Amino acid sequence: MTGLTDQEYMRYSAHLLLEDVGEKGQLALRNAKVVIVGVGGLGAPVALYLAAAGVGHLYLVDDDHVELSNLQRQIIFTQHQIKQTKVDSAKASLTQLNPHVEVTTFAQRLTLEKADNELANMLTQVDLVIDCTDNMPTRQVINKICVTQKIPLIVGAGIRMEGQLISFNAKQADSACYHCLYPFDETAEVHNCSTSGVLGPLVGVIGSLQALEAIKHLTGMPVSSFNRLMRFDGKTLQWQHLSVAKDPQCSVCSSNV
Repeated sequence: MTGLTDQEYMRYSAHLLLEDVGEKGQLALRNAKVVIVGVGGLGAPVALYLAAAGVGHLYLVDDDHVELSNLQRQIIFTQHQIKQTKVDSAKASLTQLNPHVEVTTFAQRLTLEKADNELANMLTQVDLVIDCTDNMPTRQVINKICVTQKIPLIVGAGIRMEGQLISFNAKQADSACYHCLYPFDETAEVHNCSTSGVLGPLVGVIGSLQALEAIKHLTGMPVSSFNRLMRFDGKTLQWQHLSVAKDPQCSVCSSNV
């Protein structure tokens, strides 16, 4: 592992002053591989902050295109990128922000049926997955892959003026998983930003915290949201914290099933 260059010392000087990061932590960020699934209201600040922080390789996964209605909250895009794929538009923005970060794009939806493709193979080699999606079926797919591959997972959600944050780490025996918290019900009514609305800065708050937890994990700091559902009320700025225990009968992560 080579040390930081003079340019990196200048770019990341604010990190290097932090006892919890320093040169060792910055090198860990440079060598990290992180997957961001969903490049929308949550994924935009996550991608921007991780690129700015010097995470060495970002993988962006999203099958959507930029629309005018996205610009109210998806701050990684601009007006002239409307109708372009979100992953390619985001890559262009991230490359302008930090050309030293490698960005790989997958303009497709993540499904279990594509288990043998390039995307699934990539998932076996990464350090962290960040779920920035807005629908339950995809969240359950991401969770199952992370449990199977034992990849740490940070999940964020935001709708209306309410946000949620939680992290799991299948490498740890006591870790719950997303399915422990939210068993999947295909008949449940689907709510997302497109149908229920969301205040732009709300997803900025949650996405920024996902990025913060990601940097903490990659640099060896304790992750505050591990097995802990953190619910944010944007109206009152109040937080509610709920411990989440591993479900011994969970069909995804339990060895008893």
